[in-house]
Amino acid sequence: MATRDYAKRGRKPRSRGRKAAPKSSFPWIRLLVVLALIAGFGYFLWSIQGASDEAPVVEPKPEVITPKPKPRTEPDLPEKPKETWEYIETLPEKEVEVEVPKQELKGPYQMQCGSFRTRDQADAMKARIAFMGLESEIRRTEGSNGVWYRVRLGPYERKRLAESDRHALQRGGINTCQIWLWN
Repeated sequence: MATRDYAKRGRKPRSRGRKAAPKSSFPWIRLLVVLALIAGFGYFLWSIQGASDEAPVVEPKPEVITPKPKPRTEPDLPEKPKETWEYIETLPEKEVEVEVPKQELKGPYQMQCGSFRTRDQADAMKARIAFMGLESEIRRTEGSNGVWYRVRLGPYERKRLAESDRHALQRGGINTCQIWLWN
């Protein structure tokens, strides 16, 4: 079987189908439609020509009668019913005793926002915290696994104060802070 080369063959000429009738040089139908619209608009204006000459109809206003104000007197109301509730009499005699355990203050809190191997990284974190309006410190600690530089904030008297600072840091993009008891 022979192979055909479709690329060299080219495209077939398109058949145009039925040829359209030649257009006339002047659009008579459009001219007739425009003339009919202009004639209709002229007739409309001619028909409403005398409508505005008539006098407007004025309707008489109805008379508004205002009643004379009556002298103020006490309204005739029925007597106030007597209350039949028991709790009004028994409530003042009762006392409610509630035992509230005293809350112990666990002590001051601290917040640690990072622990780094190099001092430069710790300084960078401290600067980011300072730009948010909080003061932090860097503590150097030595352990069994080497030297660490910890970025810490505090002490805070209550954990709620530490939480509010942590939320401020989270709004600024620092999400690594942890709150612990001060040691």
